[in-house]
Amino acid sequence: MSRIFGSFGAPNTAVELNAVAGRQLHGGRDGTSVLRGDTWSLGCNRLAVLDPCGGAQPYRCPRLPGIAVVFDGEIYNHHQLRRRLRARGHVFTDTCDGSVLPALYAEYGTRFAEHLEGMFTIAVIDLRRRPLLVLAADDHGMKTLYYHTGPDGSVRFASELPGLLAFGQVPATERAAALDEYLSVGTYVDDRTALEGIRTLPPGTTALATGRDGLRVQRRTAPLPASDGPADLGDLLYGEMARLTSADVPLCGVVTEGADSHLVNAIATRQLRELDDSPLRGFHVVYRGRWHSSVCAAARRSGTLHHDVLLDPDELVELLPRTVWHLGQPHADPAAPGRYALFRAIRGAGYTVALTAAGAGELFDGHERVQRALTTPPELPWIGPYLDSLASVPRTVRASLYSADYRDYLRFRGTAADRLAETLHAGRADRAAALSAVETGWRLPAHQLRQIDHVSTAWSVEARFPYLQPAVSAFAGSLRARPATGDTPLFTTAQRYLPAGTLRRSARSTDVTADELLRPGSALMDLAQDILRETHLDERWDRTAVSNLISAQSRHPAPDTAAALWAVLVHELWRQELRVLRPATVHLSLPEPVAA
Repeated sequence: MSRIFGSFGAPNTAVELNAVAGRQLHGGRDGTSVLRGDTWSLGCNRLAVLDPCGGAQPYRCPRLPGIAVVFDGEIYNHHQLRRRLRARGHVFTDTCDGSVLPALYAEYGTRFAEHLEGMFTIAVIDLRRRPLLVLAADDHGMKTLYYHTGPDGSVRFASELPGLLAFGQVPATERAAALDEYLSVGTYVDDRTALEGIRTLPPGTTALATGRDGLRVQRRTAPLPASDGPADLGDLLYGEMARLTSADVPLCGVVTEGADSHLVNAIATRQLRELDDSPLRGFHVVYRGRWHSSVCAAARRSGTLHHDVLLDPDELVELLPRTVWHLGQPHADPAAPGRYALFRAIRGAGYTVALTAAGAGELFDGHERVQRALTTPPELPWIGPYLDSLASVPRTVRASLYSADYRDYLRFRGTAADRLAETLHAGRADRAAALSAVETGWRLPAHQLRQIDHVSTAWSVEARFPYLQPAVSAFAGSLRARPATGDTPLFTTAQRYLPAGTLRRSARSTDVTADELLRPGSALMDLAQDILRETHLDERWDRTAVSNLISAQSRHPAPDTAAALWAVLVHELWRQELRVLRPATVHLSLPEPVAA
């Protein structure tokens, strides 16, 4: 795994490239390298997971001059690809997964990513004829790549937004509509970010640039699942996880309350024992003073060696600004700082790879908001309540926080919730498909996967996602065409793999909420008061309304008030970080980039 960056269509200085690498160094501490030509560059910060002694990036082959590749993620079918490519005459000097990429590109050109299984963002420079930049992202958006296209058609990209902003030509201009998107639907719509002109490479796409017309993004054709594979979720997971538990570094599991998490960890423990290895160690974050969770007992009954990561809420005064910086843009999930602390503990215990159950809820319609929307009778409204469940700030509070000018702007432009409601209304004939498009098409990558990618990489930990493997996600898609009966296939499968009594059908979420953290008199409430009473608040806020929000939470704390206050606090912490990201500074000393 690596954090990658680069440019195409314009020169960049060694100082700029070193600054970009410095801002992403936490994600790859095992080596930094940069390759540069007159009008292009490729670089990476490597975290060695497979073949630590090999796999030097950028990847190049002596037999393939003119092709250079950098890569972030893991390729799980690299053994099969290597055998296929060797049969075509290609030679490999190591067993690193990314080493197959130059040969794969040489064989299949810009369609090379159609042959990959895994999580990845990839950048290819092809200088053999007309210079060409090729970018590719995995089908679910498990890895993130930010990019900016300049007025001259030049392209700059990086795995993290602070890294991208280290390029002097990339502006840090806030996008006007982004604030309403953030508060209304919990994230940014489509491939947009909080900043003007900066986008993320959408899941399942390949993008091309020649240096004149910017980046042309093309959606790949989804591969058809094999028809002769197992039709049982447990068998599918067991087969897919045999590849995901392969690593040359220590591996552990992230533990949560749900059946999806316990199932993944139970299968991994069984597989490790079959290899005469020690059981999987699982990590779960617990806030001091919260209600007791059954996670520990359930994890131990499933065979996992369990570790509680105890976190004091007052520690969030220090952790929250760091989390906001690593996320790169506002993210109103109160659980994010806890996940940041969780991966800190995982790395501190000596682990580099962590299995997580992220994505299971979206693929198997396990979220309560989706179930409510699916089961609402046709004569009753379902779109409004569903959108309310996505919001960072409740609809009744949201508009009151906006300044008069911003409310006028939204009346002219339309709100994010209104536009999404129109999309759902257009797809109302197939409610399940419309909800799946929202849940898996943009909310999963933008809201959940991007958060996990950034907070895990902040501590040089690679998070892996068993439920997002192609065969498993294809199986989940086939279920949406069938009527729901009784327990979900996921819960039924988990019952087969876990001891009786391990699971509860209606497990309470262990994610912390804003009203638990922003208690009157708490250190975090003091931070909110200090930050939000400063004179340089975003002009899109109504200052009186923000002040009243603080007073209301201090005197009469309530969940809706706390959620709104948390969202405003995170946004303003991010704006503070944004101010110090300019101008870019060099954070480490690197050797002069190697000339092509």
